[in-house]
Amino acid sequence: MALLEVIALDDADARAAERGGADRIEVVADMAAGGLTPDPEAVARIRRATTLPMRAMLRANSGFRITPPELDRLRRAAGDLKRAGVDGFVFGFLDASGAVDLAAVAKLAAVADPLPWTFHRAIDHAAEPDAAWRSVLEIGGTLDTMLTAGSARGLDAGVEALVRRAAGDPAAARMIMAGGGLRRRHVAPLAAAGVGAFHVGGAVRPDGSWTVPVDAGLVREWRALVSAGAAA
Repeated sequence: MALLEVIALDDADARAAERGGADRIEVVADMAAGGLTPDPEAVARIRRATTLPMRAMLRANSGFRITPPELDRLRRAAGDLKRAGVDGFVFGFLDASGAVDLAAVAKLAAVADPLPWTFHRAIDHAAEPDAAWRSVLEIGGTLDTMLTAGSARGLDAGVEALVRRAAGDPAAARMIMAGGGLRRRHVAPLAAAGVGAFHVGGAVRPDGSWTVPVDAGLVREWRALVSAGAAA
């Protein structure tokens, strides 16, 4: 069965995601900055509002670079978020050359353990995506998901590349969670290539913006769409 992950900003979003049939939520703050680390108190409220598994973003700024002080803050935040009830994390960083910042990622992966984690869309901004994929996979541990659009410009630009990667490597297909401007028309070719996990945010909000809450009816439509894609 396909996995549907929904971005949640608060407990109302989480409840709507659960009513609509989502499998998991990604909890973030400040989508104007692309999604930053949420407040542990907000996460605790969400935990009380839903039984869905939830992963929290660990990200200190709107880019994919991180400074040593920011990394220290994120390591402390990870501990606070564990205590608030998260089931996993979402993070990923690049260095000045556009390669995966293995040192920073490894330090957060160690803090995340034994919880699973997702390497987020920093992968799409890497200078050499193939090399970046290999680097991330070598980290191992409890990494189980790569959130990717196949392009820094989103799935409209990257869906063909993502389909090729998934079709050519079943292990990659199992790791991929397609997200970043995901549209309904993207689901069928991705599912046919073996992708079974999908990530939505604005698509389950009535006007597509972050100023309105998640709509359970739209989540339900996406649940049916990805399930049908997986069954095809």
